[in-house]
Amino acid sequence: MNSNTLQDFKINIKIKLSLLWTSVTLIYLYGDYFELYIPNKTQGLVNGENLLDSPMNLFFAAVLLAIPVVMVVFSILLKPSINRVLNIVFGLFFTFIMLLIAFTSIEPWRAFYVFYAIIESTITALIVWYAFKWPQKIEII
Repeated sequence: MNSNTLQDFKINIKIKLSLLWTSVTLIYLYGDYFELYIPNKTQGLVNGENLLDSPMNLFFAAVLLAIPVVMVVFSILLKPSINRVLNIVFGLFFTFIMLLIAFTSIEPWRAFYVFYAIIESTITALIVWYAFKWPQKIEII
């Protein structure tokens, strides 16, 4: 055995999914943070001239962005059957949203957001892939 060979450990699917949702959450946070640097963005926030200009819009945005955060925990705690379904459903949902953003944002100041949307959609597509390929329990009779 070569002493320079590094050992690779198999990572539990629940941990993989949780780490992927953590990455998505962080990318969302960075995207929203950097968006504040767009000229006149903060002035629009102060004046109430923005996408979240009503209590209902703000609530829906809060629910939407809470899903990836909750999935970090759910991916670890839930039983495999419901866990797999939620990861596939929410993974597809967020992949679709991020691809929509990536292909409809054409303003030069939003190039960073398109970059993040591509990363986010790649990660959420990986979530769907891993959840779809969830290892099956093998019963020995």
